[in-house]
Amino acid sequence: MSKPFPKNTHDGAPPAVQKTYDFVLWLVKKVENFPKSYRFTVGERLTATSLDLLTTLVEAAYSRRKAPLLETASQKVNSVRFLLRLAKDLQLLSVESYGFCAEKLEEIGRMVGGWHKSAVPAAT
Repeated sequence: MSKPFPKNTHDGAPPAVQKTYDFVLWLVKKVENFPKSYRFTVGERLTATSLDLLTTLVEAAYSRRKAPLLETASQKVNSVRFLLRLAKDLQLLSVESYGFCAEKLEEIGRMVGGWHKSAVPAAT
């Protein structure tokens, strides 16, 4: 009998990837509760952009040329930030939920920025 995977383990992934994974997991569950009229517009775009952010960070973790990928990830963080604000303004997210995810996204943005700074000398 095999053991189930331990909850919230990321097999040595960089911290930015771990935080983004947890953020996307939380966000996908929230978007499922958006009203149908927004779930397939704002919700789908928010989910897709967040998933793009996660996959871009995973690519950066395993790439020799991290800087361009991390720059793309930083742009995606900003896109997610605006989509979250739109979701809050449309009352798809409560103020509390928005505050929670804005805080998490800010932390992810700082991590991506620091990672990008450390990757730039290696890329030039």
